[in-house]
Amino acid sequence: MKLVVALGNIGREYAGTRHNIGFMTADLLAERWGDTEAWRKADNAFYLEKRMPEKCWVIKPTTYMNNSGVAVADFANFYHIPPEDVLVIQDDMDLPVGTLRIRRKGSSGGHNGLKSIERALGSQAYPRIKVGIGHPVHQEQAVISHVLHPFQREDKEKVQEALDQAADAVEAWMKGAAVGELMQQFNKKAPKKPKTEKVPSEEAKENAQ
Repeated sequence: MKLVVALGNIGREYAGTRHNIGFMTADLLAERWGDTEAWRKADNAFYLEKRMPEKCWVIKPTTYMNNSGVAVADFANFYHIPPEDVLVIQDDMDLPVGTLRIRRKGSSGGHNGLKSIERALGSQAYPRIKVGIGHPVHQEQAVISHVLHPFQREDKEKVQEALDQAADAVEAWMKGAAVGELMQQFNKKAPKKPKTEKVPSEEAKENAQ
């Protein structure tokens, strides 16, 4: 069995916010599968059951972000799912908006949802799909304010593309693709900045004459 964990916060006030990129990916998957009305309610999560062909669970914790591990533990412990078969979809402020990064394992990087999952699993060795939400425009802007606000209008196209790619990666993983394969396919390198030609100073021009 495999477990896909989409991170986010429940409630209309959080719908579409940067911190809910995981929920948004899960909802897109349900839409692709024609299962938008098939979400079931467990004690600490909404969930879907899917066979591709192995049985997989997709969950949206209802414990709020900081306690996401409670819902993860419910499923992982009951179904004896090891950390390497738990795929987490998360937002990441250290990545530009719309950038995708897939990792086999790693630290929480200060993400409270991941901290909770690490405590629940007793391990950092679980794969994750990071979707970039960018840093606050102004450094003095509170991080909480940034993650709990919707994306800017000009970012919506990049966000939709990232959601499509994240959903593609989840489906490929559910069908058996190795994390290394997904990293090679979806982890795109940022384009190099073009070199700027140095304009020679007046003194250099005179010396060259």
